[in-house]
Amino acid sequence: MSAVLVLALVVAVPSALVAAYRGYAQVALMDTIALAWILAIWRFDRWSHTTRVVNFLAMLFFVAVGSIVSVGAVGLCYLLAIPVIAVILLGQRAAYATIGAGALAMIVLGLAGYSELTMGDLASDSPVGVLLFALNYACVGALGTLTAGSVLKGLSRSLNKADTVSASLEQERTALRRVNQEWQLTSAALAGLQDMVLIVQAVHGKASHQPIIFANAAFERHSGYRIDEIIGQSLHALHGPETSTETVAALSDAMARYEPASAQLVNYTKAGEPRWVEVDIVPFAGEGGPITHWVAVGRDITEKRQSAESIRKLAFYDVLTELPNRRLLMERLGALTDKAQRGEGIGAVLYLDLDNFKSVNDARGHATGDALLKHVAGILRDTVHRRDTVARLGGDEFVVLAEHLGDDASAATAAAVALAERVGTALRRPIDIDGQVYQSSGSVGISLPTRPEQTAQDLLREADTAMYHAKAAGRNGAALFETTMLAAAENTLMLERDLGNALDNDEFALHLQLQVSPDGQPIGAESLLRWRRADGVLVPPDVFIPIAEKTGLIVPLGTWVLRQACLSWLRLSRAGHALPLSVNVSPRQFQQADFVDVVRSILAETGVPATQLIFELTEGLLVENMDATVARMHVLAELGIRFSIDDFGTGYSSLAYLQKMPLYELKIDKGFMRDMPHDVNGTALVKSILAMAGQLGLRVVAEGIETREQAQFLASHGKPCMQGFLFCRPMPLGELISQLEAAA
Repeated sequence: MSAVLVLALVVAVPSALVAAYRGYAQVALMDTIALAWILAIWRFDRWSHTTRVVNFLAMLFFVAVGSIVSVGAVGLCYLLAIPVIAVILLGQRAAYATIGAGALAMIVLGLAGYSELTMGDLASDSPVGVLLFALNYACVGALGTLTAGSVLKGLSRSLNKADTVSASLEQERTALRRVNQEWQLTSAALAGLQDMVLIVQAVHGKASHQPIIFANAAFERHSGYRIDEIIGQSLHALHGPETSTETVAALSDAMARYEPASAQLVNYTKAGEPRWVEVDIVPFAGEGGPITHWVAVGRDITEKRQSAESIRKLAFYDVLTELPNRRLLMERLGALTDKAQRGEGIGAVLYLDLDNFKSVNDARGHATGDALLKHVAGILRDTVHRRDTVARLGGDEFVVLAEHLGDDASAATAAAVALAERVGTALRRPIDIDGQVYQSSGSVGISLPTRPEQTAQDLLREADTAMYHAKAAGRNGAALFETTMLAAAENTLMLERDLGNALDNDEFALHLQLQVSPDGQPIGAESLLRWRRADGVLVPPDVFIPIAEKTGLIVPLGTWVLRQACLSWLRLSRAGHALPLSVNVSPRQFQQADFVDVVRSILAETGVPATQLIFELTEGLLVENMDATVARMHVLAELGIRFSIDDFGTGYSSLAYLQKMPLYELKIDKGFMRDMPHDVNGTALVKSILAMAGQLGLRVVAEGIETREQAQFLASHGKPCMQGFLFCRPMPLGELISQLEAAA
């Protein structure tokens, strides 16, 4: 509207001035009104578009009519402009309305004589002339309107198409911008990922030569390859010696079927370092099209695998020797028994326990002991077949699982025994540890899965039982399991159970056996423990005493014996036979921290003089910890207790410890007495012991005297005291008192 105002000012002002100057007051007034009207339209911009256009058309109609009346034909210019402007701004209906209004105005003005519009020789006020003029105007106006309308419709359609194309282009531009943003975001995300990403072009029919076309920064960091070095290479370029061919084949098969796949495998860095990678491979295809690419996403799980392997080793392997432990052994042992039951060959179990390992451990320390165990583990691994299993159960115990030694029991047994001999030979070779040479040996128990009902636990227990038999037979040997061994082990187990209840059930009894002087007079008695089970069976001491030692029951049993011995002495004293009593004290009992206090307590409780008790100790006690043993003996000797070395000559006999200890007597083992005096060697040993004891001022008691000939020989060679069936059998206290009274 501002442009119209400017145009009006440029035209109307000069026109009004010229008209005024020339004396055309009407024209000047008309121009002034038209200009004021345009100013009003421009000023009232709050009017609607239609209102302002109608006012503008009315202003033009006013100027056109005024010009026709005052000037003449020039007014037709304005009148013809009105429908053209109307069709543009308001549409064809408004344009036709303005044509009708213009024709009507021409007719009215012509008939009224206000216009000078003529046609030919017809008068200006001629109705025919006026109508013809008006009709021509209407025809020309209509043609202009139609033309302008058609042009506007064409322009409108073109503009609509242009708008549609523009909108489509804008949408595509927006979509492209969104795609670019997404691609930039994806690229940034791939670059920032810790996972390795490779994109591989799918080459149909050439699954093993599909080139890599993209690699992210994480791949560069983890693999050491630059992107330009890996582009164009195959995934196989990352494989190496430790890469599982089975895993690679499975991945290739999945890719050949165009299926996603996952796997864990070893890839190699550019530097040749093997790394465990967990990889997921997925196919990529366009909408409805064939597979065009593969996307491989990999995660470095080397540390995770190493941690899992460490946990597995802790769970299934011995930390010191790196051999399988009991858990893994039992799994493989179960597999071995299953194979045997399916008829797939017979294996064997070799249960090995090192001989005298504790001595090395105690003397040289745990570091040397551990080094020895490692050497033994290496020896066993080198001796057996690669398919066999060597396991460590703990301590100095090892187990060998020998696979498929034969298809029949006899062949497998022979092979197992031969293997045990090879193991024993290998163990006996000298071992150098930190410049010190050690000699090792082992006791081996052998068992084979030859019975259908055998379980893994049964097989291991049987080998263990056989090993103890080998150890009992003198160590450094092998023993093949026999069912009788199991019966003996069952009996031992039953004895252990019954022995634990025997003290509470009052099944023990104390018997006494007299000791006599060379002339046969009673000088003392030895307290001997007897056990009669609840079922009436009498269990020999050499059977239950070792079990009591092993289980620790010897400690309460020893305390019970000491108290019963004191009570027996009191009865003997009241009967007039106050004989000193010898009491056997086991090494385990003697080494108890409270042993001296227990002795003091029982002496105080019973009132028995300590001088009436003789503690019999074995030579083995002196070997283990001589200084502590001697110190404790001196403490007890100060109380009045006397000491005797039992079974003298069968153990660690040395003048050095005899001189250090507060000894009262030596007891010669009955084994030396059995064939005396006819056994020259035994007789010579007895004479030597008697001579040595005489030099040291020690009393001697010879055990196991059963014949007059033995007694007469001793009476003529040193005159020791004697103990044996010749003089008195072990018997209950009451019977002994009766025998003593009868002899008196």
